[in-house]
Amino acid sequence: MFGGGGMNPRKMKQMMKQMGIDVTELDVEEVVIRTEDEDLVFSDAQVTRMDAQGQETYQVVGEPEHREGGSASAGAIESGGDESASESGGIPDDDVELVATRAGVSTDAAREALEAADGDLAAAIARLE
Repeated sequence: MFGGGGMNPRKMKQMMKQMGIDVTELDVEEVVIRTEDEDLVFSDAQVTRMDAQGQETYQVVGEPEHREGGSASAGAIESGGDESASESGGIPDDDVELVATRAGVSTDAAREALEAADGDLAAAIARLE
């Protein structure tokens, strides 16, 4: 980001703090990036969150496992995820909770909106507001 080259990490951290940039290492178990064609699954990743002037940026460092699109969520359900997520057309309960909380509606209404929006969180929330 700053091209610190051989700069002392402690000095770099101090400079970033002076510039109002807060850096936090996150202890993560797994990171999944879903694209239209594939899922990139980082099982042993280092994740850093940088907060600069209210804008959060995440940096993921690691070697991803490439999976065909949609396979990561299916694997999560098969390996002990909620059965209700697989019975409801694959909409994760976390997504339902998020929509219900953001739109201030019941989980049943949130699930219906997500199903109508093909799992699109923003569209489901917009539909309910």
